[in-house]
Amino acid sequence: MMKQKLTFLLLIFSVTQSIAQSNRWQQRVNYTMVVNMNVQTNRFTGIQKLEYTNNSPDTLKRVFYHLYWNAFQPNSMMDMRSRELGNTIINKKQDWDARVKDRIQKLTPQEIGYQKVLSLKLNGIAQKYKTEETILVVDLDKPILPHGKVVFDMVFEAQVPLQIRRSGRDNPQTGVRYSMSQWYPKMCEYDYEGWHPTPYVAREFYGVWGDYDVKITIDKKYLIGGTGYLQNPQEIGFGYEAPGTKVTQPAGNTLTWHFIAPNVHDFMWAADPEFKHLSAQTADGKTINVIYNRDPKKLQQEFEALKPEKKQNYQNAADYIKNWDDQWQEVLHAAVTELPYIQKTFGPYPWKQYSFVHGGDGGMEYPMATLINGPGLGTVFHEWMHSWYQGMMGTNESEYPWMDEGFTSYAEDLVSRDYTQFKYKNLIAANPNDPRLKILDSVLNKQPHEDAYNSYYNLVKLGLQEPLTTHADHYETNAAYSISSYSKGEIFLEQLGYITGAQVRDQILLQYYREWRFKHPNANDFIRVAEKVSNMKLDWYKEYWINTTKTIDYGIDSVWQEGNKTKIRLINNGKMPMPIDLQITFLNGKKMLHYIPMYLMFGEKPAEPGQPLRVVEQAWKWTHPTYTLELNGKLADMWRIEIDPTKRMADVKQENNLWQVK
Repeated sequence: MMKQKLTFLLLIFSVTQSIAQSNRWQQRVNYTMVVNMNVQTNRFTGIQKLEYTNNSPDTLKRVFYHLYWNAFQPNSMMDMRSRELGNTIINKKQDWDARVKDRIQKLTPQEIGYQKVLSLKLNGIAQKYKTEETILVVDLDKPILPHGKVVFDMVFEAQVPLQIRRSGRDNPQTGVRYSMSQWYPKMCEYDYEGWHPTPYVAREFYGVWGDYDVKITIDKKYLIGGTGYLQNPQEIGFGYEAPGTKVTQPAGNTLTWHFIAPNVHDFMWAADPEFKHLSAQTADGKTINVIYNRDPKKLQQEFEALKPEKKQNYQNAADYIKNWDDQWQEVLHAAVTELPYIQKTFGPYPWKQYSFVHGGDGGMEYPMATLINGPGLGTVFHEWMHSWYQGMMGTNESEYPWMDEGFTSYAEDLVSRDYTQFKYKNLIAANPNDPRLKILDSVLNKQPHEDAYNSYYNLVKLGLQEPLTTHADHYETNAAYSISSYSKGEIFLEQLGYITGAQVRDQILLQYYREWRFKHPNANDFIRVAEKVSNMKLDWYKEYWINTTKTIDYGIDSVWQEGNKTKIRLINNGKMPMPIDLQITFLNGKKMLHYIPMYLMFGEKPAEPGQPLRVVEQAWKWTHPTYTLELNGKLADMWRIEIDPTKRMADVKQENNLWQVK
């Protein structure tokens, strides 16, 4: 009997422990693909073998694939959505995606994009399937059992679209011949919420982690960059070969590039005959590749087309081309420089390589690589930081775009500031009065994440806010999506530092990385990490900031003397409660910080470095519109009283946050 009880207790303990862990089952894919690219017709054929492991507890009776390029056809969902949003006017401008506008409806049969599945087998047996624009629906003749492993064999063909939207060909802006993203039939994600056959309307992706083995045969003149480790560099060359070694290319007009990419949820590549390849090693032995279009004819034409005031910045076309090379060289230098800071702040980068590849229509992140349309360092840092909040976290971007774009924008700002300081430190040592240091001052004196706050305030004024729980494709305006996902998501983390303390917030981000990388976390998963690290309740923060469009508006209602006491009455004019930092500056220059926790936190943030002497007050209950602070001392001794002196709280009406002796 005692043995049975002990066994029962051990079983209960085991179940409890498994529930307490943050592990979440993940499906697994292993792709083997052989692709033959025809650069005359802009079409390619592909053979795909997909080993699919169903790690879920569910029996799968059908599966779904993404066929992204079918969006680039007249009257597609992407075409119609862009044109419809163009009917909305915001600040006298059409609200459509400027990269798409109404161009898709004008594409000819030779210019459209498509992906056609020619055959599909499951464990050798042909399957029934149908194409519903950008989604392939497959009804299986035999279900995939829980924890079962199957093999899908597919033959497909595709045409690269002329329209540039992340992917595409003959980019008029960059001159890049092929930007090959979303280029293959890709298994949709199945998770604890079920299947995610999200049509390609405009935005964001969600993928299954796995290993990729990809062989691409293309014209011998073309250089390829993208996801994965090149397996045959000595046959390829183009700067991939070991330094000082001989390259032996096979006979014929084509080369077959062989890449392997471990534990990634997508695979991107780009190709151009005028690509130039730069590379360098980081301090911890990782390889950084920079691959950009260096077509002398295109660059000469760009120089000739410059306006006179721009052209005078260069001695001649050769000087213009040198400047172009220098910008891309700085991309390489900046990446090597900043990786130690990034890994210390956000967690180690797990792959041995990262590539910045010229192409696309702005910046678009993929595992181990990004497509960027230029060498601007803001975009460079932003897309690289997606390696953490998209490449490793893999959050469903359609459901939680703010957790991807917002967190990445937050990180981008920090990395950009760090690099600016590094870039100018030698200049400071050489000449502290150098006028170029004004650039450094303008960056460092600027309130961190100020642009994100201003964008959010503008969105509120326009009355276009929508909850951050809105699906990425379902925002009523492009403006609301962009500002909500990028700016309001960025503010989420900076404002979290106001609530928990900046140092605690930094610990939260590292713990989030350790606990949830490669596990597709959702919003509540992040909040639970934050609660455990901060030892306070934060579900209210998610409820207000993410699930609603309620705003923050605190103010100093009145200040008066009553006997030997000074009383300060604060008022909450907004609908979202927050803790309050109230700083008092006395006439003698001394400062005192009165910290008022918000009742729902059931905790308080620690004192932060650099703050004046702090007094912790009684918590403010969100049901009470006013809060009166009673202080010993004379009002006549006070010069300035300010709510949130660090400006981290997204208060939409800050003019009532300050009381000051005139």
